Amino acid sequence: MRIVVAMSGGVDSSVAAARLADAGHDVVGLSMQLYDQREGMPHSFGRCCTLDDLQDARQVASTIGIPHYVLNLERQFQATVVDNFVSEYAAGRTPIPCSHCNSDLKFSTLVDRAAGFDADIVATGHYARVDRSPDGRFRLRRGKDRQKDQSYFLFALTQDQLAHAAFPVGDMEKAEVRAYAHQRGLPVADKPDSQEICFVPDGDYARFVEKRLPEQDRGGVITDAAGHVLGRHDGVHRYTVGQRKGLRLSSTTPLYVLEIKADSRTVVVGDRDALDRGQCEVRDVNWTSGVAPSGPLTVGVQIRHHHEPAAALLTALEGTRALVTFEVPQRAVSPGQAAVFYDDDEVVGGGWISGR
Repeated sequence: MRIVVAMSGGVDSSVAAARLADAGHDVVGLSMQLYDQREGMPHSFGRCCTLDDLQDARQVASTIGIPHYVLNLERQFQATVVDNFVSEYAAGRTPIPCSHCNSDLKFSTLVDRAAGFDADIVATGHYARVDRSPDGRFRLRRGKDRQKDQSYFLFALTQDQLAHAAFPVGDMEKAEVRAYAHQRGLPVADKPDSQEICFVPDGDYARFVEKRLPEQDRGGVITDAAGHVLGRHDGVHRYTVGQRKGLRLSSTTPLYVLEIKADSRTVVVGDRDALDRGQCEVRDVNWTSGVAPSGPLTVGVQIRHHHEPAAALLTALEGTRALVTFEVPQRAVSPGQAAVFYDDDEVVGGGWISGR
């Protein structure tokens, strides 16, 4: 079977390609150039999608003995991922660019490109698994290595995309992946994992957003829950729900960001207990099965990547919305983050936290 593998230049996607080739598949490696890397970015080893990573992917493909191609997707990446990242922060929400990149760009684009290579399957190095239920539908499941599980970032994959998806390292522990890479002689066997957002290599999200916002007065006020002004700020894009540091306020007790009102450029703060939320509304929900549940479901809801799923009652609402009611109130439920719904290790669906 001919399979296209998305090769980022990291050890996970490299082992994914090697395992498929070693299993006898006809493998084609595709790497994506996603942003203009001539903007003075410092050289760094291990960041996602840099020129060094593309070169690493090329060397791995040569070692395995498979063809390798580079796709220029800078325009699509700007429109789908970067513009969304900026607009979400400007709206007082905390975005997850990796989720948009995976479902809205990588899988949708690579499935189309794979057809041009007469390939039906697109494989990636994600720690996740896909299988079929007895009724024939495709199921997205957590990776075997729970510490590395990336199903949270893949919740938006549709049945059609899952039908064309493969995750060759999803049934492996990270240590097994490294060992396989050493055994296979891959040049990236000891390459560090990427940790930061690829297009913000220095981690300064606020400065990145400011450079791309229109010139205007971005400042506003910081208030308590009753509306009393406690101070001023330089832009709502500098804050996220649950944040404590950087408030520059004098207080006898620690203060945390409770809410961000972008329209009035107001940041609301309060004590830690005020961060707890018993419910949240979720928008743009993707039901992994392709069909919304007919009645309430008891699920585990993950509201951050490393958040332990919280027991909750999930109710589908009109359109693509859902209501999550937690058994125990959860702290710092942040608009813009993903809420992903699990039945044990299966992804039921997910969407973007909106309501308070």
